Amino acid sequence: MTENTVIEWVSFPAKENPRKTIFTVIFIIGLSVALFYFYGPIYGIISLLVLTFSLMPYFTPTRYTFDENNIEIKKAFYTINKKWKDYRSFYPDGNGVLLSPFPVPSRLENFRGLYIRFSNNRDRVLSFVESRMKRKNEKED
Repeated sequence: MTENTVIEWVSFPAKENPRKTIFTVIFIIGLSVALFYFYGPIYGIISLLVLTFSLMPYFTPTRYTFDENNIEIKKAFYTINKKWKDYRSFYPDGNGVLLSPFPVPSRLENFRGLYIRFSNNRDRVLSFVESRMKRKNEKED
């Protein structure tokens, strides 16, 4: 990859998984209606708000931008800017890749790491992350 390589993409799980989205919306509405019916309007409204806001990352698009030095993640209400130098290892899974600040697996990496979701671009993202980590490790040696 060239020195000025930048990759950008948008991950929007609700749009990418329409079947799962339909079931999720039905569940949220169904549970909220049931709580409204059995316990009153306050519980129905609170459950609707809590469930909707807790699933906000699923229902809103997230824009990822990687360049040689920075990682930028733009979410609905905030932006995260991180440096590649803060991460020392990575662990891919089926939906994304976890960037970890630890050189070896640790129980803390889920709290201190950064999870990046794929969006039909798994190979491209992983090759960028691998090349970036490899280059970073070569500079440290």
